[in-house]
Amino acid sequence: MSVDSRVLPAQAPHQPLTDYYASEAERAGFVRRMFDSTAEDYDRMETILGFGTGPWYRGEAMKRAGLLPGMSIVDVGTGTGLMARAAVQITGDAALVTGVDPSPGMMAQAQLPGVTLVEGRAEAIPYPDASFDFLSMGYALRHISDLSVAFREFHRVMKPGARLCLLEITRPESAWGRLLLKIYMKGLVPLLAYVVGRQKQGTCRLWRYYWDTIEACVPPAQVLATLEAAGFTCVRRHIETKGLSILAEYQAVKPH
Repeated sequence: MSVDSRVLPAQAPHQPLTDYYASEAERAGFVRRMFDSTAEDYDRMETILGFGTGPWYRGEAMKRAGLLPGMSIVDVGTGTGLMARAAVQITGDAALVTGVDPSPGMMAQAQLPGVTLVEGRAEAIPYPDASFDFLSMGYALRHISDLSVAFREFHRVMKPGARLCLLEITRPESAWGRLLLKIYMKGLVPLLAYVVGRQKQGTCRLWRYYWDTIEACVPPAQVLATLEAAGFTCVRRHIETKGLSILAEYQAVKPH
């Protein structure tokens, strides 16, 4: 069955993955427990997954989307602070960077002096209207419950003229490319997780789940349409062709 033909609850990024949890109502709890329990392995595995290119790519992506020195930024789904770390380098001041995540275990692994880390969800960001010049999210779109609710919340906490950058992994268009990526993500990466991870079984499962959410995710056109429906303008999707072409960036602007 294609992703397009599935019946999705509200604007969920993918259908419930019942191999991991029984229903959409149980998804958030499952995801939080999974990330809390494997947090100490996450950065190590991310380095392996991205062949060490992650810090460079995250910084370049935020620059392409318009992050400049002196801007205030909220990183939603900050996890261990990988996007927030890159943001500190660009903004030049850790006090301008805020990270929001539902997993205390992940945030406990972040080593970010001066950055504010707050427990919260994309669908309910604990900040007032028009608080930030920039909003980022790195590879967490597939883990939220409702795209439309989250994107409206992003719009709410961004200042007029603020810019948005959402990083995601894009499935290759060719069947051969999808097969190779699936073998890598669902076969090789979990095997490496078992070899190098401390939480071996849990970390293996995390990266298998990671692929399953990529495979089941709604089409990019639906993400773009939902951003526009939330009130964003200049909505576009950039595919990074230098190196790993599976990396995609959703960019948008909150109008003045």
